[in-house]
Amino acid sequence: MSEASSETRSVVVERELPHPPQKVWRALTEPHLIDEWLMKTDFEPAAGRRFTLRGDWGSVDCRVLAVEPHRRLSYTWDAMGLESVVTWTLTPVGGGTRLVMEQSGFRADQQQAYQGAGFGWRRFFGSLEQLLARMGEDAQ
Repeated sequence: MSEASSETRSVVVERELPHPPQKVWRALTEPHLIDEWLMKTDFEPAAGRRFTLRGDWGSVDCRVLAVEPHRRLSYTWDAMGLESVVTWTLTPVGGGTRLVMEQSGFRADQQQAYQGAGFGWRRFFGSLEQLLARMGEDAQ
């Protein structure tokens, strides 16, 4: 299978979490909670809103593309030559939420960024799961 230069790949991470979608949504959209599991940010869940994620290694420029409360969140993720889109999808399942994160837009020549994102998102998901556990069940 040949890879055309216009083809892109995605990193997908999926988890079933023992928390309701409303609680998971809060962790994905409230800046003080995003700070705890992802990076420092000035995020607001409003389509068209620009925001920045700041880590030790640098920053990510983002713009909100879509907001469907408790269901779907999508934003651009531009950093170090990578122009991609991160989409979060929340689906209620018995006793919790299936959370899927897809980061799309990796070009064939961005193998290092692709592999780094796969590793990074798995780590971020671990931090997100720890945060959700700390938030307590009353945090809807």
